[in-house]
Amino acid sequence: MQMDFDVVIVGLGPTGGTLANLLAINNLSILILEKEASLYDLPRAVHFDDEVMRVFQTIGISDSLSKKLIINKGTKFLDENGKLLLDWPRPKIITENGWYPSYRFHQPDLERSLRYKLKKFDKVVSLQNCEVFKTVNKKNFTEVHYKNTKINKINSVKSKYIIGCDGANSFIRNEMKTELENLGFEQRWAVIDLILKTKNVNLPDRTIQYCNAKRPATYCRNVGRRRRWEIALKDNESSITFFDEKRLWKFLSKWVSPNEVEIERKTVYTFQSAIAKSWREGRMFLVGDAAHLTPPFMGQGMCAGIRDASNLAWKISICCKKGHSENLLNSYQSERSSNVRDYINTAMKMGELLNSIGGSKVSDTVFVQPDGTIKMNTIKPQLGKGLGECEDINRGKIFPSFKSDFGRDIDNIFACDPILITNKKINKKELRIKSYDCSDIPGMEVILKKFKTNTLIIRPDRFILASTQKNDLLKFTNTCLNEIYSL
Repeated sequence: MQMDFDVVIVGLGPTGGTLANLLAINNLSILILEKEASLYDLPRAVHFDDEVMRVFQTIGISDSLSKKLIINKGTKFLDENGKLLLDWPRPKIITENGWYPSYRFHQPDLERSLRYKLKKFDKVVSLQNCEVFKTVNKKNFTEVHYKNTKINKINSVKSKYIIGCDGANSFIRNEMKTELENLGFEQRWAVIDLILKTKNVNLPDRTIQYCNAKRPATYCRNVGRRRRWEIALKDNESSITFFDEKRLWKFLSKWVSPNEVEIERKTVYTFQSAIAKSWREGRMFLVGDAAHLTPPFMGQGMCAGIRDASNLAWKISICCKKGHSENLLNSYQSERSSNVRDYINTAMKMGELLNSIGGSKVSDTVFVQPDGTIKMNTIKPQLGKGLGECEDINRGKIFPSFKSDFGRDIDNIFACDPILITNKKINKKELRIKSYDCSDIPGMEVILKKFKTNTLIIRPDRFILASTQKNDLLKFTNTCLNEIYSL
């Protein structure tokens, strides 16, 4: 059957834009349907981490984007009297992903970079003002019916897959008839974005979580002169009441005055914790907020969506090029859901600490220092069950970027397919996989020693698929490739 496109993506936020770029790199034909008329030019998401920056590097926007970022120094949780309850520092060191652990950004800057990059691909069509109102999900194809609300015209297209990147109120999720599993956190918060009129304002240079049973709040040091306050609303408190000018400035007066800042945006969000019970139905998928919702206290909402995109993109690419694989596509949710659940659970515990109904032991990475202060290291959840043997101690670990240790970027050898690296003599043609030995890449021996193995197979999303110290590499690679390609 003739397809109009390989993939239709519904929604063009950061997650949809990232996914589209990753698929486009693999030369797929893509239609993006975005219901909004244009890019939303005000702040929303404000944080991402090193793993996400590495994905942006893959797309080719990291260099230009880095000029518009600031390095995030971390978060402190303080009680009502200003006493430190928990310190979560983000040291300014290069991680195994080749970037700093944490960044602050302005979402419109990111979205412009993603959209500009998409214009470089001839097989990508991006349409604004297009609202999807019907989908068809067949065994061998999908169909999307949408309306161009600007010219009041209805159209439909066939594709191999549909991917919903359409946010918390996802239409695609409703079409899939999958329910959200409520994980128990729901609270309304006012979000106020301000721009400093002068640099001479004495504000913290990192995120501060003000823990309080009556009125918890968060302060964010954002890019340039942008700053953000997030304030919990009481159950019966309306946004109109809270945003009353006198009431709002009374609250902000602890930090700033009207002559020092201007309000750029104010809104109310309902912070939630939920995971869709199914992220896939036939040839339809959910990514990002369409699949899961997290309270923002870890800054991992958008990050989780980008990780989804990175996991799904290479699997969809393989299926488009080499044939539909149920096992490969089923591994998307099984690998990602437990990872995102760990982030959500930790964010919920942070929310409890903020509301003064929980303790500082928000994760297993919290520890007490000799001076009695309590610190937290960043959590790094593993992939859930999926591709590869879970008994393999290296399976699901991130493969490090070479540029941090060797001044060379190995990431540019990745594409749609996995690669093999080894310190053994190999017949590259016999192995049927793109292969490199230590003579190809100086310094590889050090990496293999780190993982205590002779051979690694690395997935296109930079996670390790499998490792072995055995000599029969042909059998090893065939087993791994059969799992991916269903040969």
